[in-house]
Amino acid sequence: MNTLLTPALVIDREAMERNMAKMNGILEGTSMKLYPHYKSHKCPAIARLQMEKGAAGITCAKLGEALDLADAGITNIVIANQIVQKEKLPVLAQLANRCRLTVCVDHKQNILDLEAAMAEAGGKLYVTVEYDVGMGRCGVSDKEEFVALAKLIDLQNHLEFEGIQAYAGQLSHEEDGEKRFADVQRIEADVAALKALCEENGLTVREVCGGSTGFAHEKPKNTVYTQVQFGSYLFLDRSFQPLELQFEQALFVQTTVLSAKEDRVVVDCGVKTMTMDQYPPYFPAFPGAQLNFSEEHTTIPVRDHGLNPGDKLLYVPGHCCTTINTFDKVYVSEKGVVTDCWDITSRGKAQ
Repeated sequence: MNTLLTPALVIDREAMERNMAKMNGILEGTSMKLYPHYKSHKCPAIARLQMEKGAAGITCAKLGEALDLADAGITNIVIANQIVQKEKLPVLAQLANRCRLTVCVDHKQNILDLEAAMAEAGGKLYVTVEYDVGMGRCGVSDKEEFVALAKLIDLQNHLEFEGIQAYAGQLSHEEDGEKRFADVQRIEADVAALKALCEENGLTVREVCGGSTGFAHEKPKNTVYTQVQFGSYLFLDRSFQPLELQFEQALFVQTTVLSAKEDRVVVDCGVKTMTMDQYPPYFPAFPGAQLNFSEEHTTIPVRDHGLNPGDKLLYVPGHCCTTINTFDKVYVSEKGVVTDCWDITSRGKAQ
């Protein structure tokens, strides 16, 4: 690994595959099928590996990511987001003829626009209505409004009502274990009541979708959810450390020491590589150091470090998903030896 041009994104493959096995263990004996979130890695090689390891489909956030997945041969794709820009709808409709495609809605006009696009292209698009379970982002919060939207989908010729999208992202990093557990149970009951109301109104709810790595282990065995969209379980990052999850750290960035002084070490990566949207990254060799960040440098204020220019240091990302989006490729390490290099083809595909 010491010959990699740095900064270099590195996956510990053995740790990543153990994380996959642990997730399969959590889901065993439940109604939940794994639709891992592509935004956590944006890498077709990893998506294909997840399918080989038992995933039922792949979740993504953007149309560009879904196109990338289809090009990679993934045939069951969920866009856990609304696609409302009319210029994108013909592209979405064509994609729905290449794979089994699901998309979210939370507005009447969007449903009608999707139907028009699908009528032009032919084929069928699967649609979930998003239900707001506390994020205050997209989704409807009123059950009767939800049912009305679901019924409207049911009336369309080229759309099929798939079920409920209910993502509790506000609990992903909730450090208060008692609050997190109580909120997970409350949301379970709320979504179960919504599902029952839909069925009372003659609607078939095939899927209930959502979930987050931060509370994967707290989902009840008899959960109402059928499709879980966990992503960060593959890698973890610093933001999940306070939760003491059963998964392992599997994603790192290798850096090179540029300068080594008596009271500090400077490495060749800064905020352009080290994303700061959740927690800052940290160096396991100096876990308590108060790092100073620049655009292209990070200064580690430590003494007696024993390092010289050219030496290598690993850091743990603060947020794995956004860190991956700054790299074009990821190196795969097994027992400390680089065995592969995978392209991150959806990097920057924000449309």
